Amino acid sequence: MGEISVTQAVGQLQAGEVIAYPTEAVYGLGCDPFNLQAVERLFQVKQRPFEKGVILVAASVEQVVPYVELLNTEWEDTVLQTWPGPVTWVLPAKESVPEWVTGGRKTVAIRVSDHPVVQALCLAYGQPMVSTSANITSEPPAMSCLEVETFFKEKVSCVGGQLGDLDKPTQIREAKTGRILR
Repeated sequence: MGEISVTQAVGQLQAGEVIAYPTEAVYGLGCDPFNLQAVERLFQVKQRPFEKGVILVAASVEQVVPYVELLNTEWEDTVLQTWPGPVTWVLPAKESVPEWVTGGRKTVAIRVSDHPVVQALCLAYGQPMVSTSANITSEPPAMSCLEVETFFKEKVSCVGGQLGDLDKPTQIREAKTGRILR
């Protein structure tokens, strides 16, 4: 399918398609987290079990507030000190977050990224999107659009760009305890 622009990617997100894009460490797969068919397509492409849930990525704190318990909590300052940045937080999910995002849990993993392509995508899309590594489950993640095309053939379009400075995927921390999960 080749490389696409941010504008083209937003059109594909709106159409329920799965896209690939660079993140802080690896290429990610994304889709509309509130479109069940899009999330099912992502799980099918990735060959990932549905009950694992997915990470959401956003451009700003304002984009995540409708979905998580964050403001006026004991963990608010700790989380906000790391955003935007390469830390994914597991936060209590609000009722509006579908179970296919949470994997049936009462929490959701979410990151406000400072990566320029992620920022551009989420700002243009106007909401968070799914962010999971661009790979078949248990295989190494894609590090370029060429690898995305090799892994997924014609199933996924890719927004090109530079990877961030991390040598491994973002840290995942639990907001209530501060515990590092990855």
